[in-house]
Amino acid sequence: MTMQRWDPFADSRRVDEIFNRFFGGGARRFAARAAERWDFPMDVIQEGDDLIVRASLPGVSPEAINVTIEDGLLTIEGESAEAAEKREGEYLLRERRAGRFRRALRLPNSVDADNASPRCENGVLTIALPKREEKKARRLEIKTG
Repeated sequence: MTMQRWDPFADSRRVDEIFNRFFGGGARRFAARAAERWDFPMDVIQEGDDLIVRASLPGVSPEAINVTIEDGLLTIEGESAEAAEKREGEYLLRERRAGRFRRALRLPNSVDADNASPRCENGVLTIALPKREEKKARRLEIKTG
């Protein structure tokens, strides 16, 4: 007699697979739509009084990137065109993305959006956002007597 671990969700997974096969693979269509738009990794770092946003966009030309700040919302968007390549077979693994991309980040009120400075080097977009002068911490002198 073989012991088998009981999976309480096995039956529901089977029903889900049958349902997807019957109605044309809804999960596959959803995944295909999600693949049209892709997200990219982003880091947000506090360096002194500046907020630094770094976004990895390998293979995307700086002209194809659109950076906007509106009402405290930093938006990075654009499109990465897939290079024309000669294909003689099927992909076995495909992780490089092409198509439209977009990320939005809510900025704190202390950021001076008018003095933001974006630059792109080696596939990394870096946006430096300085803090407003009136929002910077200042040292108060303690008086005695």
